[in-house]
Amino acid sequence: MKNVTDSFVSLGHWPSAGSFGFNTDILATNLINLSVVLGVLIFFGKGVLSDLLDNRKQRILNTIRNSEELREGAIDQLEKARARLRKVEIEADQFRVNGYSEIEREKLNLIDSTYKTLEQLENYKNETIIFEQQKASNQVRQRVFQQALQGALGTLNSCLNSDLHLRTISANIGILGAMKQITD
Repeated sequence: MKNVTDSFVSLGHWPSAGSFGFNTDILATNLINLSVVLGVLIFFGKGVLSDLLDNRKQRILNTIRNSEELREGAIDQLEKARARLRKVEIEADQFRVNGYSEIEREKLNLIDSTYKTLEQLENYKNETIIFEQQKASNQVRQRVFQQALQGALGTLNSCLNSDLHLRTISANIGILGAMKQITD
């Protein structure tokens, strides 16, 4: 086993420029390996990395463009919503004003209607009072007339005898005869 490690150690020295061997200096070999790997990556991976970065850049730009379009759409919708809100507020104010004016108009109409109804009721009341007064007055007249007539009949019946009765009839017949001669 010692021979195997010795052979690797002896290969690790670079005694001459033309020979091949292993370098055991870790720092020197890491820098060389790193530079080789970077060179290979840059040479072969430059196109792939560039394509990946371009694709990423395009996706970012598309995302930004879409975001801007969405933002503009949202701004347009916001402006439309604000315009609709202003319109609705104006309509609400008009409804409110119209409602108040309608309420006032209905209130005045109700007051006028009530006033007219009260006036009609007052007229009906006055007409009823006048009618009842006339009715009562007519009833009083009829009673007075009936009582006067009964009194007159009673007086006539008590005062009239057959002789006076015959004289009154003869006088009335004479008056009627004279009226007939005047008219002929």
